[in-house]
Amino acid sequence: MTPLEFDQQHLWHPYTNVTQPGPTFRVSEAEGAKIILDDGTPLIDGMSSWWCMLHGHRNPRITAAIHAQLDKLPHVMFGGLTHDPAIELGQKLLSMTPASLQRIFYCDSGSVAVEVAMKMAVQYQHAIGQPARSQFVTIRSGYHGDTWKAMSVCDPDTGMHHLFQGAVSVQHFVPKPPITLRANWDEDPQKNGLAELEAVLKAHHATIAGFILEPVVQGTGGMYFYHPKYLDGARALCDAYGVLMIFDEIATGFGRTGKLFATDFTQVEPDILCLGKALTGGHISFACTMTNGRVAQGIGDGNPGIFMHGPTYMANPLACAAAKASLDLLAENNWAAQTQRIQQQLETELAPAKSFPGVVDVRVLGAIGVIEMQHKVSADAAHALAKETGVYLRPFGHNIYTMPPFICDADELSQITAAMLRLAQEL
Repeated sequence: MTPLEFDQQHLWHPYTNVTQPGPTFRVSEAEGAKIILDDGTPLIDGMSSWWCMLHGHRNPRITAAIHAQLDKLPHVMFGGLTHDPAIELGQKLLSMTPASLQRIFYCDSGSVAVEVAMKMAVQYQHAIGQPARSQFVTIRSGYHGDTWKAMSVCDPDTGMHHLFQGAVSVQHFVPKPPITLRANWDEDPQKNGLAELEAVLKAHHATIAGFILEPVVQGTGGMYFYHPKYLDGARALCDAYGVLMIFDEIATGFGRTGKLFATDFTQVEPDILCLGKALTGGHISFACTMTNGRVAQGIGDGNPGIFMHGPTYMANPLACAAAKASLDLLAENNWAAQTQRIQQQLETELAPAKSFPGVVDVRVLGAIGVIEMQHKVSADAAHALAKETGVYLRPFGHNIYTMPPFICDADELSQITAAMLRLAQEL
């Protein structure tokens, strides 16, 4: 049995049917913007390996940090113990995130960061004498992870709710913000989506702990870019009805949108912030949930006072070391200039797709480029063209998109955009 045969018969890949697993490339190594297949074929990783590999694969600074930490302290429990990588990373995070967020809870992955955020919101409400507040409101077309509670606030139609109806918690959903990022927010105040949110909060605030959403950019829900003033209005409504506001920036934090965080688009800050994916430059799984003093103090003053969560690998020193190296690189490499350069090139080179038959929209924000089609696009069909184009892309739904590593040079970006245009014409 060949390695690929073993893989197909025994390994379960994400979102696949094991009876019809689809094509799979065997990757032998990776470096910079490229992954190298076992037959020696290089492919540009146009996905940043699901949006996390900001500085490219096998970045020497990050791998060196992991190696150095491995020789000293690969792991130790975080209960009653601490270590320099966790402290130094925390200092770095506080220096770059919204000023009100002063408490950091380290997590294993993005989905766990969302679980922690939702648990924080519920425990806070319980601690301040509002135990009935255990539900959440969110916007449609959102995605927050595949774990149990996180799944409950993913879109109920395009997500997985229908498969787990009766098992997953029932939450409150409002329409996704209807005004797009580039549109005029003030053109029709009656159609900005805030009235629908206020109606739900007015009717159900006594049972709602928090409002969770992906700020400005919805990722897996359709690569949709909406107007940041929706967040300003939503913040005011949350405050009026005693509901905590949670920003899920796992996919978009650390400069991906052309801003360091979504709060740079707005005048408001969330009560809780979830970060992950690019936190370690994609080199090792890690995430964190940050909150403000009001939430932390509220939980501390309540009963039982302790926050009821504690992952085994919380604050893993290897991950902390990788994350600190990644954040150092982010600053040193001038992420703002990198994403501005990428945005300009994506806008120019994807523009021809606007005239292609079957194309609904072409949109770019920071280091995100999207060609939205009228029809669904097959990831397997895109896979079949990868060796010809020299680019690994994985479309989903109606979207052919890229979130390239920030280190991609002009030639690599041109190769990515050419591949996207070809997919838009042929798939």
